[in-house]
Amino acid sequence: MADSNLTLSIAGRRFAVSCRKGEEAHIQALGRMIDGKARAAGAVEMSEPRMLLFAALMLADELDTLRREPRETAPGLDPKARAALAGRIDGLTQRIENIARHLEGSDHHA
Repeated sequence: MADSNLTLSIAGRRFAVSCRKGEEAHIQALGRMIDGKARAAGAVEMSEPRMLLFAALMLADELDTLRREPRETAPGLDPKARAALAGRIDGLTQRIENIARHLEGSDHHA
């Protein structure tokens, strides 16, 4: 499948990303989730790496809670679906942290 190009708006900044055809709506929804976390952390005034790091930390905290208390936080999911969801969130968290580390290396304003 060919790639699609999207622009995500996170804490007032625009990020160009690529994804597989058909994943656009999902990636945009994830971008909105990250935007919400970044704004909740007050990241609008932070450097990009720091903003992404804080958003990743907040998402990682939610993932940790899901893993420790899966019945209370995701009652409608069976254990297999819950594990798959946690794996996807974990993968996205790692990608965000990698991007933040990469940007931190090229950003001198952190």
